[in-house]
Amino acid sequence: MQADTLVGALVLGLVEGLTEFIPVSSTGHILLLGHFIGFESTGKTFEVLIQLGAILAILTVYFQRLLSIALALPHQASARRFVAGILLAFLPAAIIGVMAHGFIKAVLFESPALICTTLILGGIVLLVVDKMTLRVRHTNAMDYPLWLCLAIGCFQTLAMVPGVSRSGATIAGALLLGTDKRSAAEFSFFLAMPTMAGAFAYDLYKNRDILSLDDATVIGVGFIAAFVTAVFVVRRLLDFVSRHGFAPFAWWRIAVGLAGFAGLYLVG
Repeated sequence: MQADTLVGALVLGLVEGLTEFIPVSSTGHILLLGHFIGFESTGKTFEVLIQLGAILAILTVYFQRLLSIALALPHQASARRFVAGILLAFLPAAIIGVMAHGFIKAVLFESPALICTTLILGGIVLLVVDKMTLRVRHTNAMDYPLWLCLAIGCFQTLAMVPGVSRSGATIAGALLLGTDKRSAAEFSFFLAMPTMAGAFAYDLYKNRDILSLDDATVIGVGFIAAFVTAVFVVRRLLDFVSRHGFAPFAWWRIAVGLAGFAGLYLVG
């Protein structure tokens, strides 16, 4: 295994952790960056499997809250409704992810120009939504009604296209459906857990026969880097969003998309 492969895995893992929970598309970032630094992973598994680091970051930061929800399940209807809402929101992505897995990995993951386009368009949408005056009817992610959870889950399916952003799609959808910014971001955190865990398990199952020990080492480096940076982001994102909204992320998306197009034009 070459040292530059491990360095590339480290860099991409850091980017994954920094971008997974903000609405800029972590997958779009690491696929685009990987394209320009010449990073190739077996079956494009690295880009999916290192998300486990981000999942563990949420579990670490939200451990006490998750534990309290688990303990409340037998005797508290609100806890059961919240868990049901998260599972309901996860369902659309699970169905489409299984049905379109091959197309997503073989076609969409291999389209840098598409990623640049969706980064820019998603940034514009996020700017528009952030500036809209919307009626807020839901301010507590724990109390979202089931219909709202399912609708947010439908928005999440848009993120099957790399560059759209899972968190961006769910947050923008939640805002349009009447939530406030902080609870929308928090619900996106919780929804990330079954979504990314499901993607991890299914991708590992589909590629179990082609992965080697070297692949496991590269994935491990990316996983650790993603975990460390994701913990930092999860602990600070909600306060940042409450103060600044989503416009900074929208402008970042547009800048990265334009830079990506410039890079494709100059070096291919």
